Amino acid sequence: MLVNRFAFLAVSLTLACISGGAQSWHVTNTFHPGGEGGWDYVTVDASSQRLFVTRSTHTQVIDSRSGKLLGDITGQVRSHGVALVPKLNRGFITDGGGSGAIFVFDLKTYKVLGRIPTMPDSDGIIYDPGTDLVLAVSGDGNSLMTFHPDIDPKNGKVTKIALGGAPEFLSADGSGKVYVNLEDKDLVAVVDLHANKVLNRWSVAPGGSPVGMAIDSSGQHLFIGCRKPQKVIVMSTATGKVEDALPIGAGNDAVGFDHGQAFASCGDGSLAVIGNKAGHFEVLQSVKTAPGARTLGIDPMANQIFLPTAEMLPAEAGKRPQPKPGSFELVVVSQ
Repeated sequence: MLVNRFAFLAVSLTLACISGGAQSWHVTNTFHPGGEGGWDYVTVDASSQRLFVTRSTHTQVIDSRSGKLLGDITGQVRSHGVALVPKLNRGFITDGGGSGAIFVFDLKTYKVLGRIPTMPDSDGIIYDPGTDLVLAVSGDGNSLMTFHPDIDPKNGKVTKIALGGAPEFLSADGSGKVYVNLEDKDLVAVVDLHANKVLNRWSVAPGGSPVGMAIDSSGQHLFIGCRKPQKVIVMSTATGKVEDALPIGAGNDAVGFDHGQAFASCGDGSLAVIGNKAGHFEVLQSVKTAPGARTLGIDPMANQIFLPTAEMLPAEAGKRPQPKPGSFELVVVSQ
């Protein structure tokens, strides 16, 4: 009986730890991979334990376990985002500088295979397996750009869909619809990828200036990070109805969703953890990260979130502050 009591106690304590920590996130590590330049989106390749981080004129490939630099893809003017298509061993980088471009690269060697001309301010980019399309937006071109990932990397052309506003980021439902934040119009554009046209434009009020976005396809929810005012808007993908509006920190630039929770990273050094309670969404936790950590990438296999940032130098008059050389880091948040 004594052995059974100890066994019961051990199991009880284990279950208590699991349930007690189910909604507790905290910083568990900080990587210092080096490299110069700013940063934008983080794309996680969970199956190969790699992170792709755009760094202005280049894109770094980083080991998600150790923070070690694995590769560096150079030649961009102002890189923004990365989309990965492992079945074709290809990756795609949006370059918003100049007239705009998308770089096509080899996922194993990191060699650039080609540079596809696009539109100015080519920015957010994702791969939608449901339609087998790479989807990217052009802020200055007010357009959604689409193409199949087997595109000719040197002579390929993209399809352009006018959105009626300046897009920032996007999410696809896997069934032929893509939702795009129109930052300057305070709207979400709903695009039919089969017909290549906008079906609806939905208001994000009481939010404004929508930037980050993530989707819960099975639950039919969009999570939209807004800057003015600082909120995450929870919106129905079926009707466009705003279901909840939750306060977050300042300077949001990305939102992610995984395992029933949404995450909004903010430049003020906070990460909002959002979940459903009794039929309504709430901010369950605000994790202190680091100033400037405004974007994120989620590894659903390791249950980790990666947020890039750096120490910033005092801004010169009329210019944006620049990162201190050698100070780039990745903050790792885990349960």
